[in-house]
Amino acid sequence: METITWHEFEKVELRAGTILEVADFPEARKPAYKIKVDFGSLGIKWSSAQITRHYTKEELPGRQIIGVLNFKAKQIANFMSEFLVTGFADENGDIVLAAIDKPVPDGSKLI
Repeated sequence: METITWHEFEKVELRAGTILEVADFPEARKPAYKIKVDFGSLGIKWSSAQITRHYTKEELPGRQIIGVLNFKAKQIANFMSEFLVTGFADENGDIVLAAIDKPVPDGSKLI
């Protein structure tokens, strides 16, 4: 495993946000949703998330997630993904969201 310095870690903008809206994303190569997330003073941003195996569209709004906000936007099919949703692959490679277990202000930085 490669090590990094604290200074390098601090450059990664891991932020808390609340999911506002979830839409199907049939144009994606792998099953995914388009999710709209409120990051407080950092704004409302959209991302593509391959989380359809473990989550329904109906259960996601209101849930807080962790996103990486300082990657360049990435075009996925006809959609611009503005941040990276964080999660872990289960034993089948399906993504389980990284969790926040108590509410924090949207836009809070992981420290």
